[in-house]
Amino acid sequence: MKLIIQIPCFNEEATLPGTLADLPRTIPGIDEVEVLVIDDGSSDRTAEVARELRVDHIVRLPRNLGLARAFKAGLEASLAAGADLVVNTDADNQYRGEDIPALVKPILERRADIVVGARPIQEIEHFSPVKKALQRLGSQVVRWASRTSVPDAPSGFRAMTRAAAMRMHIFSEYTYTLETVIQAGQIGLTVVSVPIGVNPQSRPSRLIRSIPSYLRRSALTIVRIFMTYRPFKFFAIPGTMALLAGLLIGLRFLYLFAVGEGSGHVQSLLLGVLLLGTGFFLVVVGLLADLIAVNRKLLEEVDYRIQELRDRLDGAPAAAPRLDVASTAEEAPVGAAQPAGAAHDGNPGDR
Repeated sequence: MKLIIQIPCFNEEATLPGTLADLPRTIPGIDEVEVLVIDDGSSDRTAEVARELRVDHIVRLPRNLGLARAFKAGLEASLAAGADLVVNTDADNQYRGEDIPALVKPILERRADIVVGARPIQEIEHFSPVKKALQRLGSQVVRWASRTSVPDAPSGFRAMTRAAAMRMHIFSEYTYTLETVIQAGQIGLTVVSVPIGVNPQSRPSRLIRSIPSYLRRSALTIVRIFMTYRPFKFFAIPGTMALLAGLLIGLRFLYLFAVGEGSGHVQSLLLGVLLLGTGFFLVVVGLLADLIAVNRKLLEEVDYRIQELRDRLDGAPAAAPRLDVASTAEEAPVGAAQPAGAAHDGNPGDR
């Protein structure tokens, strides 16, 4: 069984050596442990440092595409390199390498598809009280939206099976943490958490530049994912509320009209009609969005079955790098992982 530890990096030449030195190279129940570094368009010597430290795979991106794209590119490269399990950790050495065996244990025991490391949020000194409160609130919202019991949804320290990695479809351009938990819960994957420790802060967070920005972008991510995976409820709930409000206002107008006082309440009639129309429109949109969501789920299942069939035809997880990863019009094609000695500048890739 092969485990690949992927590390998304952006200008991490100073912190990467410490992160790599902290990683275990042997884990009980694992035959091979390899390390994959995703250089997300760094302007420093991140890729060169990774090569000098003899990491097993390097994916280099032509420009900075963001953490979510880097995470997705790492999954694609890890799968192409034959990973049976994938562990994601941060390049700033926030998470302790010694916790990786505990992180993969539930997967090895066949109790989970995805395992998320739960940090001791209240004990982390460099987290402000506001940030701690937002972490709790965000995790509660994610638990509700995903129907999981993950206590630390923003944690980037996580492990997943090959099958789970093949089912991940990242839409966000900001962060993958919330989206992947909600997505996993919605498609029926088993997500569990294990307690982990953290190392002292090596540098300020680049993802959370300000609390208002983090709160706004995280809220938009949650709303977008909820709309993607539970579209009927997203549109039908406010639509039903508008219909009920319009109906009540309309009944009130009819009553007043019946007792001879309707002439002074034309505004109520207009408001009621507007609410009824809006509510009906939202319910119809919810039905159409639900049909589209069904089609998307079918396409995701087809994509998973194609990857599964490819593995079966090969007799094992694909060992050779693949260069046929999909790309979008606004970015360069995604490249497969390269062995550390073969990585080169300008190699198209995605982080």
